[in-house]
Parts: sequence; C-alpha cells; structure tokens
Amino acid sequence: MRKVVLGINITADGYCGHENMVADAELHNYFTALLRDSSDIVFGRKTFELMVPYWPDIAKNLNEDEATNEFAQVFNSLNISVFSKTLKAASKKKLQVFNGDVAGIVTALKWKEGKNITIGSLSIASQLSAYDLIDEYHFVVHPILSGQGPRLFESSALRNNLPLTLIHTKSFSSGAVVLKYIRSK
Repeated sequence: MRKVVLGINITADGYCGHENMVADAELHNYFTALLRDSSDIVFGRKTFELMVPYWPDIAKNLNEDEATNEFAQVFNSLNISVFSKTLKAASKKKLQVFNGDVAGIVTALKWKEGKNITIGSLSIASQLSAYDLIDEYHFVVHPILSGQGPRLFESSALRNNLPLTLIHTKSFSSGAVVLKYIRSK
C-alpha cells in the first residue's frame, strides 16, 4: 500500500500562508525530492487554483532559476486529484476532480499502483488527519512570526490526539527547519 505524505510550509507561530516564507533553492530542492517519491498529489480547489496553471507554465517555459524549474517539472509530471464542489470534470488526462468522500477516495488511491500520494492542501490534510490517513508529516518551519493566515485544522478538527514520532530533521541556511514525523504506532 502506498504512503500518504503531507509536506507543508509553516511559520514559527503555526500559520501556513506563503506570503512571508523564503522560497529559495534549498526549499525548492527539498520539495522536489519529496515530489519525486510521489506519483500523485491531492488538493482542495483553492490550493489547486494557486498551483495550476502557475507551476505547469513554469515547467513549459523554464524561465526561472534551476531549482524552481526542476520543481515545476516534477510537479507537472504528477497525477493531480482535486476535491471541489464547484469545479467541473477534468479536461486534462492527469487531472481528476472529485466531489465527495475525501477519506474514501484517498484510501482507494492508496491501494492503486504507484509511488507516494502527496497532500498539498490544508483542508484535505485536516480531513485526512482526522481519519488517521496521513503516514508522514513534513513540516518546514520558517523563522517567521506572521500572526495571520490559514492554519492546519482550521477547517476540520481532529477527533483525538494524533501522536507522532520524529524521524528526521534538517536545517536550511535560511533558518527554516524540516521536522519529519510518522504516525506513532
């Protein structure tokens, strides 16, 4: 069975907006490596609309620095699943639009052939965490206090505490720190 992996940028005070975070080569390289281990990425509509067509356009034009271009190319290679009540059926072959049971659909995806399934949306991550369906959490904590923005579990609360085990840390020259956790058994 495939793993479900959440990779998320977060400020030191717990906010997940990207306005003030350092998106340098180290950060792009980290997330590129994370996506290389995946064949699918899952979004809610809002995050999907932030990511597409932005990253596919960069992958097509390759007009950014090397690390950004590489991230865009890897991103563009993934199968994308979007959960939305307003988007219509997908018009692209690597894109599926779902309206419904997030936990059931992601569970079904786990049983299909492929590499990891990356979650790229706070709302989807919150829902899947509530059902204990995320296997790995990659929190990239940025040395910023923003005092505002979206937070994990803002749209959906956990039913119970979810104990995690720290399995890896990594520091970037920007001061950002990766905290990689797995669900505790």
